[in-house]
Amino acid sequence: MQLTKQHIADANGNLKGHQADYYYLSQKLIDQGVDVDALVQKVADFQVAIPSWALGAGGTRFGRFSFHGEPGNLEQKIGDVGILHALTQTAGAVSLHIPWDTPTDYAAVKQIADQNGIVFDAINSNTFQDQPGTKHSYKHGSLANSDEAIRAQAVAHNNEVVRIGEKLGSKTLTIWLADGTSFPGQRSFQKALSQTEKSCKEIYGELPQDWSLLIEYKPYEPNFYSTVIMDWGTSFMLANACGDRAYTLVDLGHHLPNSNIEQVVATLMSKGKLGGFHFNDSKYGDDDLTVGSIKPYALFLIFNELVYGMANNPQNPDLAWMIDASHNIKDPLEDLLQSLEAIQEAYAKALLIDQKALEAAQLNHDVVKCQEILQGAYRTDVRPLLQKARLNGGGALNPIEAYRSLKVREGLIGERGKHTVATGL
Repeated sequence: MQLTKQHIADANGNLKGHQADYYYLSQKLIDQGVDVDALVQKVADFQVAIPSWALGAGGTRFGRFSFHGEPGNLEQKIGDVGILHALTQTAGAVSLHIPWDTPTDYAAVKQIADQNGIVFDAINSNTFQDQPGTKHSYKHGSLANSDEAIRAQAVAHNNEVVRIGEKLGSKTLTIWLADGTSFPGQRSFQKALSQTEKSCKEIYGELPQDWSLLIEYKPYEPNFYSTVIMDWGTSFMLANACGDRAYTLVDLGHHLPNSNIEQVVATLMSKGKLGGFHFNDSKYGDDDLTVGSIKPYALFLIFNELVYGMANNPQNPDLAWMIDASHNIKDPLEDLLQSLEAIQEAYAKALLIDQKALEAAQLNHDVVKCQEILQGAYRTDVRPLLQKARLNGGGALNPIEAYRSLKVREGLIGERGKHTVATGL
């Protein structure tokens, strides 16, 4: 199923209400010295990758509830990303997870991607599960395993993932490890970290010269006593050990409760070592909830640091943006539409912050003024700006409403049936 410009134009209907809202907001912002056209263009240019595993229903450790019309293969998943991009104009990339979504026909996959205006972003390896035909088990770890043969197998898998990515035009490999322990005394912390560093260096040494390595971290789960790459500092250390093209990847859910993620972001960008960002939301831990559904102000504060960092840290690379959320009670595409809206909203609000005024207030130790500047931007309803950015690119005024009025899920069920199950989660 592919949405045309006419489909979306029909769903948009009369735009008079939007035009009035946009005119009112834009005039107000212009009076404040905001270059509204430039801001709208920045929002339009902001592209977020969709992970291939998020297009089907998610699951928990206890079960998975399938959603009707799920994409049964990679080609269908890319088609679903195309639907998201047609509606939002901000989902112009897909991030594959290998071996869940290893292409069987590269030409066909690339053709479908081209037809939908989709490029291939960072590609993700999987050494946290045993796959059919794999000689060695990752039950007790992969890149950190005490068994050299198992580590070699995990390194070889990552090298193969890179070769797959090269065929698709990817330029980045993301590594996330489940390696760790569930009980005290189970492993030597130092040996596990040393073996992980050695493995990461081997993978980095085989990367093409125009590729980057992103090292993700997580404090717990699936192991609950220790995780080898437990925090941003460990990832940062490993990235430095590997080389200039290795970076830390921040996932919003991969922190202990109440961590100051915006400070982590600022620190990494100042050192030129923030390479990627995974968006989701949480109440308790790595809940993988819809972006902005629980802590929208925290997301805004993070974007404040991201916007400042992108403007003031030329030593930091362009970031790989991706949604990493997966919930099992929503239509996956509606969930992703909501996440994309929340990301753009936080970004647009952060762009409204008067950084010069904020710096002046900081230098004057005017704590109240600092808060007023931040919250003034946060309280601004920027939705007309997001709508303008989408409309300029031929997207939907209101993506969720368009998705439903066009009966996209019903169309997917008609094409695929009710009982298809997406690969991966």
